[in-house]
Amino acid sequence: MSQQDDSNQAPELARRELLAWSAAAGLAVAAGEATAAGKTGQAGAPVVTDVTIKTSDGQCDAAFIHPARGSYAAVIIWPDIFGLRQSMREMGSRLAAEGYAVLVPNPFYRTVKGPVVADASTFNFQDNASRTKMSQWSASIHEPDAAARDTAAFISFLDAQPQVNKAKKFGTQGYCMGGPLIVATAAAAPGRIGAAASFHGGGLVTDKADSPHLLAPKIKAHMYFAIAASDDDRQPDAKEKLKQAFGSQADVEVYPATIHGWCVTDMPQQDGKPIYSKPDAERAWSKLLTLYKTYLV
Repeated sequence: MSQQDDSNQAPELARRELLAWSAAAGLAVAAGEATAAGKTGQAGAPVVTDVTIKTSDGQCDAAFIHPARGSYAAVIIWPDIFGLRQSMREMGSRLAAEGYAVLVPNPFYRTVKGPVVADASTFNFQDNASRTKMSQWSASIHEPDAAARDTAAFISFLDAQPQVNKAKKFGTQGYCMGGPLIVATAAAAPGRIGAAASFHGGGLVTDKADSPHLLAPKIKAHMYFAIAASDDDRQPDAKEKLKQAFGSQADVEVYPATIHGWCVTDMPQQDGKPIYSKPDAERAWSKLLTLYKTYLV
């Protein structure tokens, strides 16, 4: 979550959100495997590299993923509560295959190296000890200005990479708790971020003075908010507040019949039904690519 969210937001969202958001897997994925869902094109299969980025708060482990040849617009992917793992690497590789230089950071690097759990599909949100651990590993990203400081470090790292075309705007996308983080990122670097997308973001609109949606006046990027139907049922006024805050600068869309977490492939089942919805996830992916092709120029 963004620096606007308090340290209790993640476990509270988790309890409300149907037992799990994601399942963690291995530390790395082979470039050939990771590109199965994407296009290789003339630039070759995406290259996946584990990197360490120096920030003002420490050393952030991350995956840097890019086409084998050429330079491209850069994108920062903010993961959900289970952070940097195989599904997020695969998402980064798929995006890189479309012609982007992608950074997927571990947002919890201040407290733990990714992945934070071996298998999130077995994570028990009803267990107090498990929720306490989750709160501990995620608390640091909720600190004031933490995401803004990370954004500065990530942009500096990406600007130094030959695979990044600095003449083009940056993009950023986030899932679940990554939703508020894309808002914080766009506000922290308004001159660099050209487009930002939140997919089933949690805590985008709160009743607090530091609610993420109140950062709208600081943002120049075009925003896309894809809202899960389950989130809209719980907070039906959030979409209207987002529309009011961002105006024509944002597209706000509720995906009918979707459950919080529908875009991430490693979601567990809930009540015997899958949370991940491939048709809706593919539609959201198409919207993302259109957003980037339009505004990352």
